[in-house]
Amino acid sequence: MEYRYLGTSGLQVSALALGSWVTFGPQTNEDTAQEMVEVAYNGGVNFFDTAEVYAAGEAETILGHIVKRARWKRSDLVISTKIFWGGQGPNDRGLSRKHLVEGLNASLARLQLEYIDLLFAHRPDIHTPIEETVRAMTYLIDQGKAFYWGTSEWSAQQIMEAYAVARREHLIPPTMEQPQYNMFHRERFEVEYARLYKEIGLGTTIWSPLAGGLLTGKYNQGIPKGTRASLPGFEWLRERYTGPEAERRIAKVKQLLPLAAALDCSMAQLALAWTLKNEHVSSVITGASRPAQIEDNLGALAVAEKLDDNMMTQIEEILDNKPQAPIDFR
Repeated sequence: MEYRYLGTSGLQVSALALGSWVTFGPQTNEDTAQEMVEVAYNGGVNFFDTAEVYAAGEAETILGHIVKRARWKRSDLVISTKIFWGGQGPNDRGLSRKHLVEGLNASLARLQLEYIDLLFAHRPDIHTPIEETVRAMTYLIDQGKAFYWGTSEWSAQQIMEAYAVARREHLIPPTMEQPQYNMFHRERFEVEYARLYKEIGLGTTIWSPLAGGLLTGKYNQGIPKGTRASLPGFEWLRERYTGPEAERRIAKVKQLLPLAAALDCSMAQLALAWTLKNEHVSSVITGASRPAQIEDNLGALAVAEKLDDNMMTQIEEILDNKPQAPIDFR
């Protein structure tokens, strides 16, 4: 396993992480989830990601049970959760001081932990002043309930506003962002955030590196049974795999398959390795519904070492979607 610093912080996270969205609860039972976490941990993964909204809190509960039974050293683990959607009450969602404090307390109870390593604001809250959120995050860190805080799917402007407020008011600024990033979703990560990597040392823990499974190739012939898109309650996911845009993306996946074959790897490993090649990626959050998928994902580290400039150029030619950098008029 490779370990990378989370931005300019002194914290090291495994280059590949294990997330629990969709899978812990809806798609896997606790026994299978435990087996997957153990496979990941034995493969060197130290970073495990969850959120209060995943399976309405059940994902946190399952992860908490697994960690408690495993009796691993707490200092060997980096565990993150995300706060925004905590329930149906008027104060059970958003980034108010009230919900951040109460939401994290509820998450810690489900996880059976005294503290969380990484605390994310799961989405920006247009109804709550940035200063209120920054003060609440600072309070939680000062209370020892979290070590670092960051954002998820915030714009560069919103991140910089939070950072400026923190510096002005002598509070703790966000140190990481959790954005979607994969071969098909690149603009924000590669262009919008570009200056943040240098200016504030932003770390990133990316999600959906396989574009919801599209980059594994398993949707090349339609939506197979047993996938998350076929589950009741996840009908909204099916839009990703049908229609003209999905067809264009699947066509590119089919063109990438020979490259994966040349590298003697799976399509999933190729897609994960491609994200690992980006120097601004601190950790890639992977998902799985069975242990074999985790074992396959771990193989992406070796594939990344094989991705030389020639292979990356071939991939770029197939994707044909490299974001355009801002025009330099100087």
